[in-house]
Amino acid sequence: MGQDADLFKTILVPVDFSPCSDEAFRTACQMARLCRAKLFVLHVIDTSALAAFNRLGLLAVPSDAAPQRRRLRHHARLKVRQLLESKVAADVKMTRLIVEGAPFVEIAKIARTGNIDLVVMGSYGGRSGSVDKIFFGSTAEKVVRTAGCPVLTVPLAASAPPVKTR
Repeated sequence: MGQDADLFKTILVPVDFSPCSDEAFRTACQMARLCRAKLFVLHVIDTSALAAFNRLGLLAVPSDAAPQRRRLRHHARLKVRQLLESKVAADVKMTRLIVEGAPFVEIAKIARTGNIDLVVMGSYGGRSGSVDKIFFGSTAEKVVRTAGCPVLTVPLAASAPPVKTR
């Protein structure tokens, strides 16, 4: 493959642990191996969802927000670690990133400031049927418009098996 092997040196793959995200992770690992690229695995803890829970009274008291954030961060670290240790990720140089904020904003910010050559992400995520998507567009669509680098959107394969974590 010669010169093409250096086409992408850094690849960002945002994950939300949905089946479509698993497919994007699998594709990103294959691309990273093919291009000998470093893979950044990013999970964004959606703080707008936590704020909505608080507004709706789904948190017992507003002071529950900080412990809930810690639980979400802990859960994200565990799930990302499972991806990094999976067979799919074998022989790929990876870095784990966990941030808080609006997913498309954080993804685009890291793509622009992190010297990312390619973003590989699922074409839709865990909340694909939400009213938010109907009115405001999907995270993938927003990232395509704002990332400043190529974005490969990966649909869920018709018979995609889940990423095996052990």
